Amino acid sequence: MEIQEKIKKEIIQVFEDEFNYKCSIDNINIDQTPKNFDGLYTLILFPHLKHLKENLNEVGKKIGDALNNKSAIISSYNQVKGFLNFDIKTEYLLDVFKSILNQKKLNELSKKSKEIIVEFSSPNTNKPLHLGHLRNIFLGDSISKIYEALGYKVHKVQIINDRGIHICKSMVAWSKFGAGKTPDSEKLKGDKFVGDFYVKFEKELKKEIKKLCEKGLTEDDALKQSKLMLEAKSYLKKWESGDEEIMKLWKKMNNWVYDGFDKTYKSLNVKFDKNYYESSTYLLGKKNVDQGLSKKIFYKEKDNSVWIDLKKENYDKKLLIRSDGTSVYMTQDIGTAIKRFEDYPKSEKQIYTVGNEQDYHFKVLFKILDKLGYSWAKECYHLSYGMIDLPDGKMKSREGTVVDADELITLMKETAKNRTVELGKIDDFDSKDLERLYNIIALSALKYHLLKVDPRKSMLFNPEESIDFQGNTGPFIQYTYARIQSILKRAKMLKIDFKGLNFDNVNKLSVNEKRIIDLILKHKNNLKKSAETYSPSILCNYVYDLSKTYNSFYQDEKIFDGKNNETTSFKIALSDMTSSVIRESLNTLGMDVVNKM
Repeated sequence: MEIQEKIKKEIIQVFEDEFNYKCSIDNINIDQTPKNFDGLYTLILFPHLKHLKENLNEVGKKIGDALNNKSAIISSYNQVKGFLNFDIKTEYLLDVFKSILNQKKLNELSKKSKEIIVEFSSPNTNKPLHLGHLRNIFLGDSISKIYEALGYKVHKVQIINDRGIHICKSMVAWSKFGAGKTPDSEKLKGDKFVGDFYVKFEKELKKEIKKLCEKGLTEDDALKQSKLMLEAKSYLKKWESGDEEIMKLWKKMNNWVYDGFDKTYKSLNVKFDKNYYESSTYLLGKKNVDQGLSKKIFYKEKDNSVWIDLKKENYDKKLLIRSDGTSVYMTQDIGTAIKRFEDYPKSEKQIYTVGNEQDYHFKVLFKILDKLGYSWAKECYHLSYGMIDLPDGKMKSREGTVVDADELITLMKETAKNRTVELGKIDDFDSKDLERLYNIIALSALKYHLLKVDPRKSMLFNPEESIDFQGNTGPFIQYTYARIQSILKRAKMLKIDFKGLNFDNVNKLSVNEKRIIDLILKHKNNLKKSAETYSPSILCNYVYDLSKTYNSFYQDEKIFDGKNNETTSFKIALSDMTSSVIRESLNTLGMDVVNKM
């Protein structure tokens, strides 16, 4: 249990004993004491005054004195108006510290029998991965790792959208303008190569529409008469009928894209357990629709289209099968969800990492699955996230204004290299180590920047800000970790023993030392909060707070004082434990660590 929660329970008891006031733990507000005041935790008194029925100063003194006499945790208190500040007993903190000091892994949890499915990335095969995909990928990957850290078995999956008119547009453009070029001949990644032809199609279409409009047609009519658009539609019809030549072209171009995707995923250190393909899943839901019809969950219109009426659940009517018998996205998603639980039958929930423009879609999907009688439907969750804007506006795929993921990673590596060179201290690195250093700093900057914001919020992405070595950034946390490794290396050279000691002679802790121990105790709870809220930002801000507090400790305390006594060993042991928590937190967020910078 966290110190915070223990203090709350003691306060509840004081309220009851001294004031005959029964209070819920949720109604007690305890914050960290600001650094310019004495103490570690602060109780805000104002919300309770009307129940305690005494003046502010008398209430504060009575609570403080009672806790001083009875508490196993609190050593002293001071009152500043409506704020009661508490300090924590050194012996209690040291006992806590010693209890976790020699654990092989901090906050080690027993393996759970529970399994979950996490869907993320899910790109289209008409374009390369871009900045928006990166937020999706990092969210899905980090949530997967957070659940794994809590003992769950996680199945990481993606559905690749490899069919439809968008894919046909790229195929038409390559057929008309490609002149037999390939990714190899152009020395381009396959996804980038195909994506360029999608942009080419849209540009040529725009030209054609303009000419037709100049002849007096409306934009809608021009689009209907466009030769390019008609050709793309004919490709789609041929694909749906299994035309041999079209299928051959489709497979060739998709394989180019898959190869490109794989290279990007590898550079991001992201892996999937299973890929699902829309071309294989788009018909899956049809039999489930038939079952729904037989159970009268769905109904048919006169034109033979199939619907579900969800007005009683405050949703609209939803089309499931068109009048011509073809399925829609909802039908596909019903079938795919059921297929995944057949593939992973022990899974109790599925988490969908998809942008917030699909909020309504997933609410309806889960409601339909529930009505079909699937017990796991209520446990499905849409990890909805906001869009990313750039300083100069929104990204647009068809105009080719998206931020290409590979280009962004390259830019981040170059920036990491330049910033690191500016700082110096890389003379003892060989070329291989330097490359690894730049790569880790770049990915840490990128991942941390996209994860530290609550997923539900939209965000502005600024690469320059993300790679700063000061402030709430990945490089700052990496720098803190590397700083600690340097301390541990020096301790080893000086042959200072800091493991296996009981620190009985340590009788005083600084405020920063107390705060570090307190923060270390919060690691496990922050993991749980991140999982419960599907928000890696909680873990991000936690590890930043720990890093910031450690740096204050480093600046205020002299670790190596030449005495090599138990106090020195304690400071080194505290540093070692801090680095373990930082490493585990960053690993859980999908980041490697560097031992020196």
